[in-house]
Amino acid sequence: MTQILMPKATAVWLVDNTSLTFEQIADFCVLHPLEVKGIADGEVARDIRGADPIANGQLSRDELDVAEKDAAYRMKAQKSRHAELLKPVKKAPRYTPVSRRQDRPDAIAWFIRNHPEVPDSQLSRVLGTTKATIDQVRNRTHWNSANIKPVDPVTLGLSTQLELDAVVRKAADKRAKEAARRGEVEPEGATLRPASETGAAHDEQD
Repeated sequence: MTQILMPKATAVWLVDNTSLTFEQIADFCVLHPLEVKGIADGEVARDIRGADPIANGQLSRDELDVAEKDAAYRMKAQKSRHAELLKPVKKAPRYTPVSRRQDRPDAIAWFIRNHPEVPDSQLSRVLGTTKATIDQVRNRTHWNSANIKPVDPVTLGLSTQLELDAVVRKAADKRAKEAARRGEVEPEGATLRPASETGAAHDEQD
């Protein structure tokens, strides 16, 4: 079987974007089913951004469609034409301080408090996190909930101000269109404020 590049990142993408079983994902990525379950629960690979195996040429759309319709089917990986370019560069082990490990949950909490209209799919993309982790922070079931504090993702270095403003603006436009479709009038001040403003307000409160 062709070896999957970035197996955990691939598993993260498959968990978030397909209806495959844990066993199917585990078999394709050569992982243990419990490890895949841990990814789905947000306990494993929390800081790994998903890697699309279709986009990088390791899985065909037809193969995925067949697998989603048959839980007993095991997908066959393809050898990517870009395999050499996709191989991760080996780096020396680097210790990550405990204070930095909670950056993403803190940023998620900031979005939930200041911009709840931003969809989870956008949060996942901007912060490089999973929907499971977002739900855990929102529902306060995250293992470290007691220590999570809302912090501007720009301050944490997880996104640029331009990226943050774009996400906020897109959510505001979508909400305005939905309100107009329902014939509702947006109350004054209901439109999402720029991220820079909410960040400033947060700083003043702190």
